[in-house]
Amino acid sequence: MSEERTPPSGTATATEAVTGGPGQDVAEVTRPTRRLLGVDAARGLALFGMVAVHTLPSWDESTGEAHWSWTLFAGHSAALFATLAGVSLAFSSGGRTPRTGRRMTASRWALAGRAGLIALVGFLLGFLELPVSNILIYYGMLFLLAVPFLRLRTRSLMLCAALFALVAPFLMQWSVDVLPGLEYENPSLVDLVVDPGTVLSQLLLTGVYPALPWMAFLLAGLAVGRTDLTSRKVQTLLAVVGAGVALLVWSASVIALRVLGGYEAIVRGTPWMDESEIDEVMVFGGDPALPTDTLWWLLIPTPHSNTPVFLALNVGLALSVLGICLLLERVAGRVLALIAAAGAMTFTLYTAHLLILWPEYYDLAPSVWTWGQIVGFTVFALLWKRALGQGPLEKVVTRSTRAITRRVMARGGDEARPPAPWSAPRGRDRP
Repeated sequence: MSEERTPPSGTATATEAVTGGPGQDVAEVTRPTRRLLGVDAARGLALFGMVAVHTLPSWDESTGEAHWSWTLFAGHSAALFATLAGVSLAFSSGGRTPRTGRRMTASRWALAGRAGLIALVGFLLGFLELPVSNILIYYGMLFLLAVPFLRLRTRSLMLCAALFALVAPFLMQWSVDVLPGLEYENPSLVDLVVDPGTVLSQLLLTGVYPALPWMAFLLAGLAVGRTDLTSRKVQTLLAVVGAGVALLVWSASVIALRVLGGYEAIVRGTPWMDESEIDEVMVFGGDPALPTDTLWWLLIPTPHSNTPVFLALNVGLALSVLGICLLLERVAGRVLALIAAAGAMTFTLYTAHLLILWPEYYDLAPSVWTWGQIVGFTVFALLWKRALGQGPLEKVVTRSTRAITRRVMARGGDEARPPAPWSAPRGRDRP
């Protein structure tokens, strides 16, 4: 939902330019570098996948099985969104070399501002009776939680991502019996003011896109964004290793559940559910929480189950899709450019998608509404980009974060002001 540009070390991006540097005026703006078309294309695919999942039925009545759109995109598209958000954060905080000192402080305040704006739009949409869960509020929380991690490098970020993927699902299961559940499908500003504890619990652990487990996606993307994404070797590694991780995790889950007795343990450990109900959870996930009767539930890969298996599987898939899109940029750039145009303004288009769904007319002809949105968003993005550049909501975010950055930079050196509360102690400027 934000702009990226190629992040080679020593090259300023559009967001880096306003932070200045040694000998630079704060307001100086450098010429932006080339966009990474593959990143925008991957985000465009994530947007189209979410459109399909939200608009098409999840169940195929003719076969009695999950609809193909659910099988292909449910959970995967949203996870790809979150992973690419991490890549975006890497680009906007120094690329391959994280910023330090005053410039990093400015990046952190700008990220906090971006988180607030995205969450605000999400909370405003909460006043509508939307038929789907709105990811924007969770997205804002993810960005806010990412602030302390901006200075870390690839290895440390991947370690943190692994820790979130392993530990957060257990916290999530614990929270089901301790914290308030999913009281608000799409909380509004009023809900936040009247019942902040429930809303925050939902955003962190008990909601559809809980931020603590989903930090695994964001931090994995941030780690990848610290690498040289213009390198064919890196692109190939992402495509191959990502697919390998996804296959390995999925295979391990199948073996644990179907060969080592995990499924039978779930049946025995959840006596209040019959096998048909358990099978439904295996396909469609919890509501949104999984049963807590046995920890074997944490081995299922079901969309939105937010188990370690789901998180690791979708990190692998997201990185593989990103690598493939970056590789295809070399041979199919014109085709990718169509998808990338929509991917460059997903904040605007996702918000429009929710507004389109609001009256629920799509139930009359879901396939027509799905393809209508995909084609309409692509044409709109191409025309808007050619005429006006950034998408409307993206432009608001960019101008606001640049204003925050200029304000922080204009306050002078680190000695002239108290450090931000999340800043590293002086003398430990390097990770």
